[in-house]
Amino acid sequence: MSLAVTLSLLATTLGLTLFCGWRGARPPDLHRGPRLAPWRFLMLLSAAGAMLLLVHLVNLLGVRTGR
Repeated sequence: MSLAVTLSLLATTLGLTLFCGWRGARPPDLHRGPRLAPWRFLMLLSAAGAMLLLVHLVNLLGVRTGR
């Protein structure tokens, strides 16, 4: 992936992480029923994706990670 694609995906996953964290931290509303989306799990998945994209970005900038 190019640098522009990596940066745009990184910004998207960070935004999704923040949104899911905000939605997961809200108290449950018993009048509307149960939550249908597992917001905390989605936050963890998007944060893991952001971490992978961050490592890829560092590799694109020339820093060698791994062996």
